[in-house]
Amino acid sequence: MSTVNFSVPDKVKDLFNATFAHKNKSAIIAELMLEAVERENQALRRTDAIDRILARRDTKPSITEEEIRTAREKGRP
Repeated sequence: MSTVNFSVPDKVKDLFNATFAHKNKSAIIAELMLEAVERENQALRRTDAIDRILARRDTKPSITEEEIRTAREKGRP
């Protein structure tokens, strides 16, 4: 088990201690750290996915409004 030291404003510390009195604060902090890591990883995956989508758009041929309209009408019963 490692020890990690962070500086936080006194107000945050006081609120945290009051909210989580009589609970395992180390476990809560560890869980919050894991959640922060997962949020960051999700943000990176979203950014990567968006970049891939935008890159594909640059390589696909454009179609005209007329082609879109024809395809819509062709697909209607």
